[in-house]
Amino acid sequence: MFEDFKNAFQRHNNAHVQLIIINVVVFLALAVILVFSRALQVPEVFRVIHDQLAIPAPIGEFVQKPWTIFSYAFVHDLSGIFHILFNMLVFYWFGKLFVEYLGSDKLVALYVLGALAGGIAYLLVYNTIPFYIERIGNFNGMVGASAAVYAIVVATATLIPDYTFFLMFLGPVRIKYIAGVCIVLSFLGSVGENAGGNVAHLGGALMGFVYLKQLQAGANWGGWITVTIDWFKGLFTSKPKVKVTYRKQYSDAQKPKAKASISQDEIDAILDKISDGGYESLTKEEKEKLFNASKK
Repeated sequence: MFEDFKNAFQRHNNAHVQLIIINVVVFLALAVILVFSRALQVPEVFRVIHDQLAIPAPIGEFVQKPWTIFSYAFVHDLSGIFHILFNMLVFYWFGKLFVEYLGSDKLVALYVLGALAGGIAYLLVYNTIPFYIERIGNFNGMVGASAAVYAIVVATATLIPDYTFFLMFLGPVRIKYIAGVCIVLSFLGSVGENAGGNVAHLGGALMGFVYLKQLQAGANWGGWITVTIDWFKGLFTSKPKVKVTYRKQYSDAQKPKAKASISQDEIDAILDKISDGGYESLTKEEKEKLFNASKK
């Protein structure tokens, strides 16, 4: 399994799979911590770690943990498997299509931008709108890759709206309708039990649409992310040593003499010798002459 994961990270244009692996690894690592913390009756260990990754709603708490604007997008609810399962399935289908048209660098950039947009939308509503402010103490923060996934879904549907997926029980469905249904459901759910999550979905979806439109206009909003990631990669990549060689200079008297050309008569004589006694009957010089003649 380790070799499979290693190969997936080394494979070119495979960012959608790489991001899925990261999400799954984080999920499993937190699951192990949860199990041990409960088994050893120290649940606060898991809670402390989880709180360092989930994005909190109160702006005062967020200021103390600003990295959560990105980290929340790699963490999923551990109460069941369906949260991460559906997110990663949808991300794989749309991410694979996105990579085929726009490449891995832009996929990673939009994933980060979608997470950023979803986190900002979440913080805005919970710190400015009374309906959300009243419910700010009902949960301990938000986790999930949904905002980033929505950005990929909407961007792909904006790029190739009539591309068709074949869905179970439904048959062929154009992806613009799949994206539309996702947006409508999130809008309706923005005042439900998972209000903050659905608001983040809408923020990510908006980013996906704007990002693609800007990209079509010639502006890459995610360029700074690609440059930053490449810079970090460069810190851990050994640079090849530059080998300097010097060409030896000869005077006219020292220049090696060019080998004399071989006449056709010599070649014929060598070929006759081969006919009589075989190739092994040739001397070293004759073999060399024949070899040089064959390169002309």
